Amino acid sequence: MSKLTFLEMLLDGANVEWKPLGEVVNLKRGKRLVKSQLELTGNYAVFQNSMTPLGYYHKSNVNADTTFIICAGAAGEVGYSNEKFWAADDVYICIDNDNVLSKFLYHCLLNQKNKILGQVRRASIPRLSKAALEKLTIPIPCPDDPEKSLAIQAEIVRILDAFTELTAELTAELTARKKQYNYYRDKLLTFEEGDVEWKPLGEIAKNLDSKRKPITSGLREAGDIPYYGASGIVDYVRDFIFDGDFLLVSEDGANLLARNTPIAFSISGKSWVNNHAHVLKFNTYFERKYVEYYLNSIDLTPYISGAAQPKLNKQNLNNISIPNPALEVKKKIVATLDKFYALTNSISEGLPREIDLRQKQYEYYRDLLLSFPKPREDAA
Repeated sequence: MSKLTFLEMLLDGANVEWKPLGEVVNLKRGKRLVKSQLELTGNYAVFQNSMTPLGYYHKSNVNADTTFIICAGAAGEVGYSNEKFWAADDVYICIDNDNVLSKFLYHCLLNQKNKILGQVRRASIPRLSKAALEKLTIPIPCPDDPEKSLAIQAEIVRILDAFTELTAELTAELTARKKQYNYYRDKLLTFEEGDVEWKPLGEIAKNLDSKRKPITSGLREAGDIPYYGASGIVDYVRDFIFDGDFLLVSEDGANLLARNTPIAFSISGKSWVNNHAHVLKFNTYFERKYVEYYLNSIDLTPYISGAAQPKLNKQNLNNISIPNPALEVKKKIVATLDKFYALTNSISEGLPREIDLRQKQYEYYRDLLLSFPKPREDAA
């Protein structure tokens, strides 16, 4: 069924009027709170410059069932809350009237997110002006019959919410599984002194750092061979210097302390590695993966030098003490953690893949349901 046919059935002959957002809602700016007023926990989330709450407050200044837009920092991000919250001064609240559903408005704004982001002024702090937002046009079905208009909006919201609710359930499941993975990883990789032999990493793995060759971006020849740096693939090049299975460990960079991404990661096949990642070779898959899991689970601060630029040099890397149980024990640990890791991190299987598929499904139907015909002058 074509988009037009579907919308014609939904509209049942009703017309659609595209109205400027400034005519559809009242855009009201939030009220600033100082840091001393914020709490770690509380009744009402405080939104400032991102979709992550800045903290909590004992009062709210926004009613439940409200759509809002970040106007500084993560400018252009669109949010919706079915609970009361506090909007700070970098948030525009959409105070709607009786002729538009807030959740319908939320889906419409998400459908035009690229257009909204295109209005963001990129400076030291990205900003989105009220004037630019007010000019954005929103489709209002059957504007001359408020009751029918709201019924059409409600049906669209019902369909789209079914997809977002499923995504939210899967995301909550993923969060729970990650906690479970971290629990079992820490439990499996914790050994009492005397239970196993401990060895420095330099005695367990062969270090191949001397074979690394950095290439500046201007001198790289484009190809299909991954070019690795401290946190993963940086580029793709024509040639390779490594061929096989290796463990790369970040040598420098803020991520050594922040740990936003794994500092140890396995690679396979042909590759080129620059001098920002150590290259380690192991005898078996299980030994390599065991060390990878272990390095990503422990605090490496004692081995890191440098303040402005954290660094894990070769000597300190080789001196990291690793519990070294029998190979059969390593196999069992790795087999268990591999299953958990695939479930919580794999983009080709497991929950992340499911969440990605559901999100694409939501976006498809959002486009299908909100592709109302525009006046000829706006259609382009």
